[in-house]
Order: sequence, then C-alpha cells, then structure tokens
Amino acid sequence: MDTPLIERRHMPDRRAARMGSEQRTSWMSTLDWIAMALMIVGGINWGLVGLFNFDLVAFLFGEQSLVSRVIYLAVGIAALYSLYLGSKMARAQI
Repeated sequence: MDTPLIERRHMPDRRAARMGSEQRTSWMSTLDWIAMALMIVGGINWGLVGLFNFDLVAFLFGEQSLVSRVIYLAVGIAALYSLYLGSKMARAQI
C-alpha cells in the first residue's frame, strides 16, 4: 500500500511576522514614550544628586516651587506606570 505524500507548505513564524518595522514600534503608545522620557529625566536628576549633590530640577525651577513639585510628581507617576510598561514590553518579546 502506498501512502500518499502530504505536502507541507511553509507557514511563517508568528514571531518573525511581528518583526516588521511598522509592527516593531506599534506596541508602544505615545504615553509609553512620555513615561520613558520622564523616567530618563528622573534618573539623570537622581544621578546628579548622588554624584554631585546637585538637584537640576530645583536649580532650574526653584526648590519646592509648584513647577518642581509637578515635575517630581510626573516622574513618580511615570515610574509607577513603568511597572505596567515593563510587563507590556515582556509580552511583546514573546
């Protein structure tokens, strides 16, 4: 008895299909980019405080001024949002 040959067609890997240039960055929204930028600003500021005892935000906008407090609050919220962003980035790598 002859068994018929089964033709297997190439099916693209789902992960490889997601690596297109449009799809590579589409999972990050504008809010994600803003949060990341704020965390970078906060990290640089904390680095300056740790290395040189120099608070750039306080220097630019005044110590404990309303603008400084809003910037510190925005950086803190961005850091909390990064918990969600990190899990989102981990899911995008699967």
